[in-house]
Amino acid sequence: MSKQELAVPGQDGVDGCCPGLLTAPLGEAQSVELAKVFKALGDPIRLRLLSMIASRAGGEVCVCDLTPAFDLSQPTISHHLKLLRQAGLIDCERRGTWVYYWLLPEMTDRLAGILTRPAGQPLPEPAGTAGDA
Repeated sequence: MSKQELAVPGQDGVDGCCPGLLTAPLGEAQSVELAKVFKALGDPIRLRLLSMIASRAGGEVCVCDLTPAFDLSQPTISHHLKLLRQAGLIDCERRGTWVYYWLLPEMTDRLAGILTRPAGQPLPEPAGTAGDA
C-alpha cells in the first residue's frame, strides 16, 4: 500500500453520515477527508472514468474497455483508477489478465447527501442582506 493512499470517509467505523453542507458546518476532519474525495473527482480524466464505470450495463467494466477511450498510456489510466479506488469511489477485481472495475454507490450516495439541501428548506440568507432596504 502506498503512503499516499487516501483516507475514505465513512470507513472508520463511525455510524451515520456527515451533515449536509447547508445544515451544519463540516468539522475539520470531515473537511480534510471529503477534500480528498473531491480532489479525486477534480480531474477530468478521473471524472470521465468514473462516469464510464458507473454507467456501464451490468455494473462493471474491464480496464481493457476503458483504456481505448483515452489518448493516454495504460499505466496512466491505471494510476487514475488507483486514485479513484483510494478515494472509495470504485473497487476492482483481477480476473486472469484483466482487472474489472465497479462503482461503490455508498460513496456517491454520501456525496449526494452532503451536497443536497433538505427538501423544503430555503437557502440561508447571505450575511448583510437581512434588513437592507
